[in-house]
Amino acid sequence: MAKLNLCFYTLFVLYLVAFLGHNFKLCFCFNPKHVNLSPIATHWATAGATWYGNPDGAGSEGGSCGYGKAVSQAPFSSLVTGIGPSLYNSGKECGACYQIKCTKHPSCSGKPVRVVITDVCPGCTSESAHFDLSGTSFGAMAVAGQQEKLRAAGTFEIQYARVACDYSGKTITFQVDSGSNPTYFATVIEFEDGDGDLAGVELKEEGSSGGVESWRAMQQSWGAVWKLDNYGQQLHPPFSIRLTSQYSDQTIVAKNVVPDGWKPNATYRSLVNYGL
Repeated sequence: MAKLNLCFYTLFVLYLVAFLGHNFKLCFCFNPKHVNLSPIATHWATAGATWYGNPDGAGSEGGSCGYGKAVSQAPFSSLVTGIGPSLYNSGKECGACYQIKCTKHPSCSGKPVRVVITDVCPGCTSESAHFDLSGTSFGAMAVAGQQEKLRAAGTFEIQYARVACDYSGKTITFQVDSGSNPTYFATVIEFEDGDGDLAGVELKEEGSSGGVESWRAMQQSWGAVWKLDNYGQQLHPPFSIRLTSQYSDQTIVAKNVVPDGWKPNATYRSLVNYGL
């Protein structure tokens, strides 16, 4: 009887697993590339922290990601950071958002602050991760009124966690690089909500009369700048731009975002963003 019950139980379990697998696509694997980041930090790690630039500034004027004066303006609002090479990843992490907090100094508040990667700190390699924060970001970790004391502390340990970016409904913008011309197009891409960084960018010419319109891969030029070199052949605006998130693989399209008659140094705002 015991063997019969064991047999019945085994068959029941096998049936249940098959049923769940068929109806609910049961999977015992985990793929972080398809999980949306949370705006709230859940996995904290340790890093070194320093600050640079003016005490109440945005670090450098723009930094290596190419955001320029935008780093000191809303929505960045100087809450930005340079990062060591391990997290900068040759500029692929430009625009990624992190929460940081400190507890190792009497002036630390212990409250998390969200910062955006806008620069690199090439020499910050003594720890596995290092944040070279703007003066504003560094001071934001302090107890109210003790920002100067915290900045005077020099280098110390902080905690950090990757989180979703939140630009409060702002749409993605494209700031055309000053070197762009009718056969070469480059743009700084700003304010990606959610994951914050990009795995791929593609461009489609809508104004071409030469046949089938198709998406063409752009190359990361440096930082947050992506380019398409048409090698002497004229490009045909308006341009649509398709963006693929690096973390979740989500894709969105900014249709005809760069108009006919576009100009270098101009900024064009899309109607889309991740999560909208």
